[in-house]
Amino acid sequence: MTGRSQIAQMAFDLALPIVTPMGIDLVDAEYKKEGSAFFLRLFIDRRGGIFIEDCEKVSKAMDPILDSQLKVKPDFFEVSSPGLTRPLKTIEDYVRYCGEEVEITLYRPGAFGKKFQGLISKVIENEIVFSVDKKEITVPLTDISVAKRVIHF
Repeated sequence: MTGRSQIAQMAFDLALPIVTPMGIDLVDAEYKKEGSAFFLRLFIDRRGGIFIEDCEKVSKAMDPILDSQLKVKPDFFEVSSPGLTRPLKTIEDYVRYCGEEVEITLYRPGAFGKKFQGLISKVIENEIVFSVDKKEITVPLTDISVAKRVIHF
């Protein structure tokens, strides 16, 4: 994933082999200053959702690793769910939410305009197949500006 700071990427790389065997997906990491404090956050997810116990388990597993291997010491370390409507960014995100409804915004208008809703049907390499109005369309990941899950309550 692009856009991570060097520290966030280092934390992500350290966490990935620890989190994956737990059956949890590591979806992002951020290292940023808020006020006078520096926060390191790991964002975890899995189909069916994340519970506080999952965050605690990852936090306990990662604390000693980050303390010994991360070149900076953040003021605060948190493990969190990225939220229900976070943007889908990676191929893994689309695979995780295959069969679910999403709202898509493209960089340029396509067969269904620039913005549409549909189900994620399947993922083929770097292309996402959406079911829209009983038709399937294939969109390269690089053509998608924003994709968010549609949550029905």
